[in-house]
Amino acid sequence: MENASKALIIAGAILLAILLISLGIMIYNQSQDAVANSGMSEAEITAFNNKFLKYEGPQKGTMVKALVQEVLSSNANQERQVKMKGSAVGADTEATDGPTTSGIETNKTYTVTLTYTNGIVTQIDIT
Repeated sequence: MENASKALIIAGAILLAILLISLGIMIYNQSQDAVANSGMSEAEITAFNNKFLKYEGPQKGTMVKALVQEVLSSNANQERQVKMKGSAVGADTEATDGPTTSGIETNKTYTVTLTYTNGIVTQIDIT
């Protein structure tokens, strides 16, 4: 009888250990999802990115001016800020710090490159 009770105690301890390990793994996975999650749904990310996708690639100065206005508008309305880089808009400035369109020539062609972080546009380079 003593052997049977010891066997039950050992089996219970093994089940408890498996339960604790599973719980730890579950908590770890949930914390990783929280870190990777940007706080936006897929539809919100797509809508946010679509505002800037039409400007990607070679663009005339008039389109680049429209892009600067789009970034200024977006940064004013959302907590997610998009940075702009390029001498035409003020090198290495955030749009809220006042990139201007005064350095953009309307008849010149610029290359617009989008930089993504976790699938969201975070920086726009104009060269």
